[in-house]
Amino acid sequence: MKSWKVLREELLQDPKVRAEYEKLKPRYELISQLISARAKRGLTQAQLAKKMGTKQSAIARVEGGNVNLSIAFLEKLSRALGSKLVIRLQ
Repeated sequence: MKSWKVLREELLQDPKVRAEYEKLKPRYELISQLISARAKRGLTQAQLAKKMGTKQSAIARVEGGNVNLSIAFLEKLSRALGSKLVIRLQ
């Protein structure tokens, strides 16, 4: 059985797959940062949701990449995590 790293490298040899991967990369980097920040603070999805005044399922959808996040939601989430939201273009 191939490891994820080996499989990913094989898949990325296809220019179409690589283009789609690069297109989605910022979204998944943000999701990774959100999950890490929540875990670093020792919060469950349910606990974070309660701090935000939303449902655990909303946090699960965010962490699963199944929603388009608004800046307002990101601001609320960052406050609940005690973090500062920084958005920049490069």
